[in-house]
Amino acid sequence: MISVDNISVAFSGSTLFSNINFNINVNDRIALMGKNGAGKSTLLKIIANELKPTIGKISAPSDAVIAYLPQHLLSKDDSTLFEETSKAFGNILGMKKEMDELNHQLETRTDYESDEYMKIIEKVTSLSEKFYAIEDINYDAEVEQTLLGLGFLREDFKRPTKEFSGGWRMRVELAKILLQKPDLILLDEPTNHLDIESIQWLEDFLINTAKAVIVISHDKAFVDHVTNRTIEVTMGRIYDYKVTYTEYLQLRKERREQQQKAFDEQQKMIADNQQFIERFKGTYSKTHQVQSRVKMLEKLDIVQVDEVDNSALNLRFPPAPRSGSYPVIISQLTKKYDEHVVFNNADLTIERGEKVAFVGKNGEGKSTMIKAIMGEIDFEGKLEKTHNVQIGYFAQNQASLLDESLTVFDTIDNIAVGDIRRKINDLLGAFMFGGDDSAKKVKVLSGGEKTRLAMIKLLLEPVNLLILDEPTNHLDIKTKDILKDALKAFDGTLILVSHDRDFLDGLASKIFEFGNKRVKEHFEDINGFLKTKKMENLKEIEAK
Repeated sequence: MISVDNISVAFSGSTLFSNINFNINVNDRIALMGKNGAGKSTLLKIIANELKPTIGKISAPSDAVIAYLPQHLLSKDDSTLFEETSKAFGNILGMKKEMDELNHQLETRTDYESDEYMKIIEKVTSLSEKFYAIEDINYDAEVEQTLLGLGFLREDFKRPTKEFSGGWRMRVELAKILLQKPDLILLDEPTNHLDIESIQWLEDFLINTAKAVIVISHDKAFVDHVTNRTIEVTMGRIYDYKVTYTEYLQLRKERREQQQKAFDEQQKMIADNQQFIERFKGTYSKTHQVQSRVKMLEKLDIVQVDEVDNSALNLRFPPAPRSGSYPVIISQLTKKYDEHVVFNNADLTIERGEKVAFVGKNGEGKSTMIKAIMGEIDFEGKLEKTHNVQIGYFAQNQASLLDESLTVFDTIDNIAVGDIRRKINDLLGAFMFGGDDSAKKVKVLSGGEKTRLAMIKLLLEPVNLLILDEPTNHLDIKTKDILKDALKAFDGTLILVSHDRDFLDGLASKIFEFGNKRVKEHFEDINGFLKTKKMENLKEIEAK
């Protein structure tokens, strides 16, 4: 069992949370929830020993292994795939290296009676007890087996990690976690860089293999499938529910209703007593009662109602100018990079007003197809965009195109027209740029903040073909819901690349699947597609 004991964190005199206590047991799969800025990632880093709390500690058995998967992966790209994955055994291999060095000193030194020589013997003895207690492992074989099991090919082993896409880098980190056989896995937004099949693999691993898990995620479907306990961080404290995320939402609603009722009753009681005090404060016969009520009110603990974000924005895209009946018609399209074929003879027709999703494994050509539609790459075959097609494009690197010298507010104010100009602050607030944040310069924003700002810009441009490549990676659940509602009401054509099933559900009515150098059309929504895919790929998964 691992325990969080009386944890408090304060930054610059402001308390993020205080006196937090909970235990993490075997088979716990915990969703760590709360609004942005509540302290979820900070708490995860403290448990991972990446940060130190202001007060309190994490208690764990001395041999407990805690593995942490942060939002941002592989900061260095100086290793091959095999070398990077082997770092999972860094502690063990480091222990072996230190033992070898100490034994070499014992063999070469002659000061047998010295205190220093005796200390080396004691150190070697201690290390040896730990090292030889570890199960004998063929490390290279373990790494190879794990990488092949996660879908890597043997020829990938010597490739530099910098050649892999975000989803495959995530698998590298997951491979390292797998090899450590941890007692607790900490995951911060693990699905941001994963395709749908990778998410399904991760769900299966966490449910059937992991000992204990704490996950922060804005992917509602993922959280519901994986977790059996929900801890909410709010207003500096936590609420611990032994239920799934969906059940927690209902219990949280009931809790806040009870708090509000108790708060209202207390406020009425305070008002009644203050009225009594005002009425009789000069009356001699009532002096004792007045003083008694004044003291009672001074000592009263005010009922706290947990914060809830009730702000709502009925966001809508501008009306879409009318385009041709088929904005995009693709015939026999082939794209190669040297000898590598991304897709071959792809046929794809999208009708005006359709909302379609591009899905498939990372590296199978989804973003490449979008680049072809945008005219950013050359290709073989035919691609036609009919008359009056006006494209709004959100790429994964869209944030890098912002003017960093502007403030957040000016970035939007410069392009907003019509009624929306009166709602710029509401719009910024909905995308987590409320208050003083709207005055920040773009250059000081994090990558996620820049992504959200780029998304707001796109929402204000009159277009009839929206192309969105992984638009939800840095959006919280509430913001995703706002965007999803806006896309549902959009009267133009939508092409959406996303691995977020909950976001796609009820939004895309047709699926184009990219895989095996082909593009396959599915006349069904994401739920029908996933059901079909699981049946189609069962043998393939077993073979892996």
